[in-house]
Amino acid sequence: MKIDIITLFPDMFKGPFDMSMLWKAQDLNLVKIRIHDLREFGLGPRRQVDDIPYGGGPGMVLKPEPLFAAIESVKKTNPKAKVVIMTPAGEPYKQSTAERFAKLDGLILICGHYEGFDERIMSLADHQISIGDYVLTGGEVAAMAVVDSVARLIPGVLGDDSSSSDESFSDGRLEYPQYTRPEEFQGQKVPDVLLSGHHAEIEQWRQQQSEARTRERRPDLLA
Repeated sequence: MKIDIITLFPDMFKGPFDMSMLWKAQDLNLVKIRIHDLREFGLGPRRQVDDIPYGGGPGMVLKPEPLFAAIESVKKTNPKAKVVIMTPAGEPYKQSTAERFAKLDGLILICGHYEGFDERIMSLADHQISIGDYVLTGGEVAAMAVVDSVARLIPGVLGDDSSSSDESFSDGRLEYPQYTRPEEFQGQKVPDVLLSGHHAEIEQWRQQQSEARTRERRPDLLA
């Protein structure tokens, strides 16, 4: 999969993509990530990318010309990619969205800044995504979250591909509690059922714990 990210702050991506599973995904050539500086497509000698909003109001708005030019340029090398705009006004990003994205040939992620985008840029978007009901300084952190959640679902990235099918949100519920050695720590013991070796009972316990945890913390998922 090819993932292109268009941003005003390319240096923000130095580090996060060079570690852990994202590094492995790139090292195995399962994912190719490229960062593009929107300023390179800016207008005039000052590479202008923003301007004051029509109708007045605070802040600046990203101009359409640089974004259109940047997307057109990236599309030349990633023609099948879907354009995804990071915006608080987008649809909620969910595990099911990550699963759909992981099956695509490519993604072009657009990071907003300032007071947002000129609305005309939305005509190029295949998806508008929000990672939560809050506002970030820019779309870079949201883009990182999308890349991480998608890359780990690509076969071969995780050590065990079944790991991604047995975790929170994969079946609409939160994941059950997990334990490892030691068997007892600071007076807290591993549940006896996990030590029993009875796989059917363990599976039943995990389902019960998953449902109970979801009902307590995220009843909206059950609804």
